[in-house]
Amino acid sequence: MNTTENNKLIAEFMGYVLNDNTGVTVYYNDKTCEVLDPDKLKFHSDWNWLMEVVEKIENLGFEVVIGRISCNVNEILNRENPITSIVCGNPSKKLEVVYSSICQFIQWHNQQNQ
Repeated sequence: MNTTENNKLIAEFMGYVLNDNTGVTVYYNDKTCEVLDPDKLKFHSDWNWLMEVVEKIENLGFEVVIGRISCNVNEILNRENPITSIVCGNPSKKLEVVYSSICQFIQWHNQQNQ
């Protein structure tokens, strides 16, 4: 999936409402009353946006472990087998590592809840 598709995946996980009834696809964030074009979603580039996702994952009973060059998402009761585990050798890519791990987690989570 590309960045736009991943951001849509995250937006829907976060409860943003997709509205394309008018022929224009937008996401509505009920919490902030924002209407956002899918290209304006910033989960891939803004730590503030991404940390809201981390908090939601943790509120679901999972643990997000962000290291210097890695990110793991674990079930709290089963830390030995992470649901997602991304490692990158470049610390400047930390945001990308966390973003990728979260996208993988959401895909896994959606499959579990089908």
